[in-house]
Amino acid sequence: MTLPTPHGFGDDERSRRLRRRPPPEALAWVERTLDVRVRSVRAYKGGSSSAIHGLRVERRGGAVDTIVLRRYVLEHLNEEEPDLAEREARVLGLLDACAVPTPALLAVDDTGAEAGVPTVVMSRLAGRLEWSPPEVEPWLVRLVDVLPPIHEAPIVEGVPEFEPYEPGSWDPPAWLDRRLWDRAVAVFHGPRLDPDRVFLHRDYHPGNVLWRRGRLSGVVDWQAACLGPRAADVWHCRSNLLSRFGLTVADRFLALWQERTASEYHPWTEAVMLIDVVGSRRVRPPEEQQALAGLLARRLAELGG
Repeated sequence: MTLPTPHGFGDDERSRRLRRRPPPEALAWVERTLDVRVRSVRAYKGGSSSAIHGLRVERRGGAVDTIVLRRYVLEHLNEEEPDLAEREARVLGLLDACAVPTPALLAVDDTGAEAGVPTVVMSRLAGRLEWSPPEVEPWLVRLVDVLPPIHEAPIVEGVPEFEPYEPGSWDPPAWLDRRLWDRAVAVFHGPRLDPDRVFLHRDYHPGNVLWRRGRLSGVVDWQAACLGPRAADVWHCRSNLLSRFGLTVADRFLALWQERTASEYHPWTEAVMLIDVVGSRRVRPPEEQQALAGLLARRLAELGG
């Protein structure tokens, strides 16, 4: 069985654009700000909202290190969320309180006045992404076990409240029953029914978790961090597992999380987050469409809708 390409690893035009070499002005800003000399640049795969490069830099005295340059280069995203770099820098400054390894903030140009676009520079964490584990069950357990220390981080100031993302269109996709969609939209616009409120990564999935010798070496991409129901991180990971491996693996991840944390998985959180996934207009194979429609129907039924 050939698995779909992992999130952010495609070779479409947007992906190629994100992997282009940073312009001279961005590299010159890094050199001025950090008092280093950039010796080499390497594009990182995996990102879909920003251009991420590893910079091999030489410091005064000759020490050589690798740092990470993240540039928000997508115009539409900067128009919708002009504070992305500033938000990420603020969260990185709070993560000393989080028990999982995270990058350290080195520099930020929140407006792009010097680097050309909003830009964050951070330390590099050793490790690699793992999208094709040799054994799925122990890999899912490891992914589950990363979440409690994130959710237990005593961070309650400096990050926004959770809000489900709106869909790309409020019209249902052609493959979804209109009545099901209308019930889901009503729940989306109704009161928040899950009172859980903890520190969230908000973009948790295998593409943001680094491993080294089978152990967690870091969690990256914190610009969406917020306070809200822990089920939001669980569903976001589930949605990525669903696209990559199918519903059986996604459901197993949820079952393991419930077993190992004894936490409630509130149907409201998945229902309102499904709106964005279902309404994204992304081309999906029929089996994924069926799985998403079934999940939405199940969660609405659990809510009494």
